[in-house]
Amino acid sequence: MSYDENHSSATGPRRSRRGLLTVAALVPTALVGWLAWQAVSGPGGSESPKGTTIPTTAGKPGDTTPPASPSPSLVAPTSTPAPSKDTSGPLAGKVVVIDPGHNPGNFRHSREINRLVDIGTNSKECDTTGTATNAGYTEAEFTLDVSHRLRKLLEKQGARVEFTHDNDRPFGPCVDERARFGNKAEADAVISVHADGSAVGNRGFHVILPALVTSGTADTSKIVGPSRDLGERIVGKFVRATGSRVSNYVGGNTGLDVRKDLGGLNLSDVPKVFIECGNMRDPKDVALLTDPGWRQKAAQGMADGISSYLGR
Repeated sequence: MSYDENHSSATGPRRSRRGLLTVAALVPTALVGWLAWQAVSGPGGSESPKGTTIPTTAGKPGDTTPPASPSPSLVAPTSTPAPSKDTSGPLAGKVVVIDPGHNPGNFRHSREINRLVDIGTNSKECDTTGTATNAGYTEAEFTLDVSHRLRKLLEKQGARVEFTHDNDRPFGPCVDERARFGNKAEADAVISVHADGSAVGNRGFHVILPALVTSGTADTSKIVGPSRDLGERIVGKFVRATGSRVSNYVGGNTGLDVRKDLGGLNLSDVPKVFIECGNMRDPKDVALLTDPGWRQKAAQGMADGISSYLGR
């Protein structure tokens, strides 16, 4: 998400197979077999359903240059097999909610995502489209990729991991719903995964922490301390895993930024942080964000930070 923002399947037709044709008793046996083969293998056969390709034209409010070309497509499976889980690992019994920032379909639903929702202290847009690189690699695609990698790492340690969405809805969820998701799950930790859309030359990652807010329907007094502990651990582990530097434009070289204007934090009852993994408008950061190997390291850094926090 850009620093001033919130700041922050289509299925192919299936045709049922025809049953075997009923053949009169006097028809020769060979003809019966041929007719049966035609009935099962002919025009009535079905094709495999196709996944939904993530759109790549999304830009952020305030971005003056839209993505120049389509990004590599990311196909959402029509069904996600349940990953193997180690219920005896060090994180057994822990619940982690991963919030992949934005949604690939948001740009098709501007009216819905622009409607105002209560963020505790005031009202704000439901969500935004997210940012993108100049070559069209979208933030929504990036966050889903990293989130899937992170889930696998945490589940290997025995954690129960839930997503606020998995490209399984046309848009959203809205920021208030994302917060309620973690609350309802009674999560031990929540992380919202993002990438920034700042100016060229602004580099590095930062973790956003909730400020102390006790007004309106927002009360973060119980989560400020635990969320800072979680965020500080993620910063340290992220640096170690990726070799990346903390942001040179946010957080005073600490890698931490405290915010009171984000509904996802204001409305959370459980420890929660956001992470901006890099700037999608800076060529050097883009080289990292678009590298699958680096994205795996980024997921590892987040997993290590969360594990350190939950095992404290």
